[in-house]
Amino acid sequence: MSLTKFVSIAGAALIVALGGTFLITQIMVPAKRFEDCVGGGVAGGAIGGPFELMDHSGQMVTDVDVLDQPALVYFGYTFCPDVCPMDVARNVVAVEILADRGLQVKPVFITIDPARDTPEHLADFVANNHPDLVGLTGTGERVAKAARSYKVYYRKQPGDDEEYYLMDHSNFTYLMMPGIGFVDFLRSDTSPQKVADRVACVIRAA
Repeated sequence: MSLTKFVSIAGAALIVALGGTFLITQIMVPAKRFEDCVGGGVAGGAIGGPFELMDHSGQMVTDVDVLDQPALVYFGYTFCPDVCPMDVARNVVAVEILADRGLQVKPVFITIDPARDTPEHLADFVANNHPDLVGLTGTGERVAKAARSYKVYYRKQPGDDEEYYLMDHSNFTYLMMPGIGFVDFLRSDTSPQKVADRVACVIRAA
């Protein structure tokens, strides 16, 4: 092998290696950057992904349209008798606390019950919760795709009544950052103040 060819191959290998190192660094940096904020080092997990859904005004939107600023994303349904209203109320109180600190965070509600949660129902739900809340629905297939990407579990409880039924579902709130994606998840038992503190920490670290 000629020296020139050897140098070319070695140079190419070095570029690939450096490129791989750069890619790994870019993947790991978000998790490291937010480590002090999230506590568990969950940033950078494979949660979230592209979606195309209809908002509460009847407009088709994508994840790029919706997640254009820090966002608290929650999957639930408007007919939920207890957990969903409390979680959404907690999220919007946290958003208000953050707004008082000069930090803009968008609350997002994605239904897991598209059969009943039409844009009209979501519009009423939004009006009763927060003016900045974004309600999203869609076909069963599109909702299922979005839920899968966020690792959300949901299931319609068995019964004969097609109008009045309950849904079993997981109830985490996901903190999403533009250009980064998933950073943290928040449990239902996390207070509005603690949610605001963790989100503010992430925004400062970003």
